[in-house]
Amino acid sequence: MDDTLLVRVSATGPAAAQGTPRERGPDPRSVRTRAAVVEAATTLFLRHGYLGTSVEDIAALAAVSKRTVYNNFQDKERLFTEIVIGVTATAERFADHLLGALSDAPDVPAALGELARRHLAAITAPQVVRLRRLVVSEASRFPDLAREYHRRAPGRVLAALADAFAALHERGELAAPDPVRAAEHFSFLVLGAALDRAMFDPESEPPAAAELERVADDAVRVFLAAYR
Repeated sequence: MDDTLLVRVSATGPAAAQGTPRERGPDPRSVRTRAAVVEAATTLFLRHGYLGTSVEDIAALAAVSKRTVYNNFQDKERLFTEIVIGVTATAERFADHLLGALSDAPDVPAALGELARRHLAAITAPQVVRLRRLVVSEASRFPDLAREYHRRAPGRVLAALADAFAALHERGELAAPDPVRAAEHFSFLVLGAALDRAMFDPESEPPAAAELERVADDAVRVFLAAYR
């Protein structure tokens, strides 16, 4: 793939061999096979969409049989679901780090600037944008999956931001009596225009480093004018 998208799925599938002692853990060969299938499926789903990708295509790219794909993931729908949910590991990790780093920051404006730059770079990464387009395009087919992706990814980051802003409000660093609304304002100041461009222009490039820094710094400046 041209850039990296972290996908976390279970190490064993529904057809894992029975009777294997628990303490031995999953068979390394099975783990490698599942990883190959996930990587192939992720590449093809992002390139061709859900309907444009067949189990035959996935098996061929992963260099496994169709039966192997079915043994590990039951069907294409289950594989698609596991990949979309697995991708939220990136957002969960970002949110967990965000809360501590921002809540305890000695220099709040600097911490907000660093957070804004990291968040903007992550959200406008080509693979992340393609995944968002894919989830949106399949939302009518997989409404529960789309809601769960939102809860675990953008929703999780917004919740972490709100918790951090609540802590900073208690410290007197921010005037944010409604931390949820403050989190929404911060997020959309940082991401709104850039994410819209990326979502609606398939040929758009991620912001250059200088542009990314300018957008992030301007967003933080406006946010602090309202909430400092």
